[in-house]
Amino acid sequence: MKNILFFTLGFLFLGIGLAGVVLPLLPGVPFILLASFCFAKGSKRIDRWFKSTTVYDKYVEGFRQNRGLTLKEKIRINLIADFFILCSVYFVNILIIQVILVLLALVKHYYFIKKIKTIKTKKS
Repeated sequence: MKNILFFTLGFLFLGIGLAGVVLPLLPGVPFILLASFCFAKGSKRIDRWFKSTTVYDKYVEGFRQNRGLTLKEKIRINLIADFFILCSVYFVNILIIQVILVLLALVKHYYFIKKIKTIKTKKS
């Protein structure tokens, strides 16, 4: 029963994490990390499968080893998020919502600059 729960939660968190990769205000990496944890607890076979995917390699392994993001990743994530936030500010005609969106964008930038370590690009 426990394995089924972790298996189900793993795929749920993976789905949310993948959505978060493309949606600006939903964080993707924490949910992908949770998915990895759930897969490891739920099934060795699913855990091996997940660790062989490009999603794991791109979003979990680098973060797990270095505890940070490259400057290129930080810029990419922030540009995508800023684009969607600015679109929302433009299309939403409610001042308080516009202010909240701008504040969220500022908090996001602070977090990425001050709280997430910038790591060197991998040399191939």
